[in-house]
Amino acid sequence: MLFNCWKCGEAIQPPAGGRVGNRDACPKCDADLHSCRNCHFYDPSKHNQCAETQAEWVRDKDAANYCDYFSPNPALSAGKRPASPADAAKKNFDSLFKV
Repeated sequence: MLFNCWKCGEAIQPPAGGRVGNRDACPKCDADLHSCRNCHFYDPSKHNQCAETQAEWVRDKDAANYCDYFSPNPALSAGKRPASPADAAKKNFDSLFKV
């Protein structure tokens, strides 16, 4: 199953067995792949920014962690990268001035 890096969007093929290791990094930008930002359960609107209620709190969402509930985000693998709040605000601002 292919998925994309949360930071640069590079397509990633997980190693044999399909599990992303804690030390795996993106070959393009060297971002940690086993991180909250790349996980299916990552949701900034939830408590602890995680939809999995049993997961332990992780301080740095961009860095590698040891969460047992990690699963690559299918939305990222489809190329539908979630918009950052800054990108969403810019898009809304630009839409105000369309002619």
